[in-house]
Amino acid sequence: MKMKSFNEWWKKLTTTQTIAVGFFLVIFTGTLLLTLPFSSADGRSTGLLSALFTATSATCVTGLVVVDTYTHWSLFGRFVILMMIQTGGLGFMTIGVFVAIFFKKNIGLKERGILQESMNVMQIGGIVKLVKRITIGTFLFEGIGAILLSIRFIPKMGILEGIGNGIFHSISAFCNAGFDLMGKYSGEYSSLTAYSDDIVVNVTIMSLIVCGGIGFLVWDDLHKKKFHYKEYRLHTKIVLAVTGILIFGGALLIWLFERNNLMKDMGVSETVLTSLFSSVTARTAGFNTIDTAGLSVSSKLLTIVLMFIGGSSGSTAGGIKTTTFAVMLIFVWANLRNSHGSNIFGRRLGEEAIRKASTVVTINLVLAISAAIAICALQPLAMSDVMFEVFSAIGTVGMSTGITRGLGTASKIIIILLMYCGRIGS
Repeated sequence: MKMKSFNEWWKKLTTTQTIAVGFFLVIFTGTLLLTLPFSSADGRSTGLLSALFTATSATCVTGLVVVDTYTHWSLFGRFVILMMIQTGGLGFMTIGVFVAIFFKKNIGLKERGILQESMNVMQIGGIVKLVKRITIGTFLFEGIGAILLSIRFIPKMGILEGIGNGIFHSISAFCNAGFDLMGKYSGEYSSLTAYSDDIVVNVTIMSLIVCGGIGFLVWDDLHKKKFHYKEYRLHTKIVLAVTGILIFGGALLIWLFERNNLMKDMGVSETVLTSLFSSVTARTAGFNTIDTAGLSVSSKLLTIVLMFIGGSSGSTAGGIKTTTFAVMLIFVWANLRNSHGSNIFGRRLGEEAIRKASTVVTINLVLAISAAIAICALQPLAMSDVMFEVFSAIGTVGMSTGITRGLGTASKIIIILLMYCGRIGS
């Protein structure tokens, strides 16, 4: 009887409500598992708040942590975190539908509608085939990334740990999560700073971040139309153009800001890698190869802007999305010129697209600024660090200047809510 009541309640939920509830249930389950004694390295139960914070960060593919992932969690705990990252990155419905397809179960109209909403697809037709391609493509990218990273990690970590770290970091990078296991090798909370000059690690991680962040629809378009750029969807053209500008433009600015600061003693190749990596990871990945706390004020502000923009719709990334950013810029530019309509790539943007973009930007700004004011009122922290933290949380980025672990209970709850809101979307 109770199961019947739950099924009836579940069916009454709208697609958006189902997505929100689904992510909540994944976080709830992950929290319970992480509080178990054998989830921690010392065999003692982790506090509820720390477990909830970690579960939310993993499921919402953020990367902010209150305890070091390697030194605090046991092998079982790290496996739970990895599963939450994969579930959060792909979306629980995508994984659920793939499992249903594997066992030859029928996919109902409601499930197809939820997939359509979560992937930001315009039409429901062909959604199941798209899920198959997404899942296969995900495992392919992650598999290649795991092999390349394992090759670099094995000489230092040994065969088993090297392969394990390769798999973990590949999934974490592709899902734009930012969780790392480098606590044992280069110090707690060190991320990938020990590999700032390693071409293989940097290029592999950056490639995985970009592939996961451009979105599943772009994959599908590129797969079908190959290099025929003129045949791409408008969405694909905008994503590729904006992504390229943000990556290389951001890298150039970071180099200009840091060439006499964190990069002054680096060689040319390390400077190029660090600049590119810092630009790519700021758009929702959360890894870092240089000390984030040591960034200049201008670099921190630029990083906040990149974190706010984030990745693309229907991807593993967060933020307001590259398409939203492009739509708002085009709309403002058209108004400055008193043009009739907002046009890009020979196409006119509809009023609905502009309305949605302005709503998303406003909601995210209000949430982030309200959270920053609340945390500043609760704790005597530098405003620049708090702003960095809240925009990292709402953009599901995971970069931090180091204040995460020093946040009070109320401040951590605020960050948890921001990560959740950032993942389910405005």
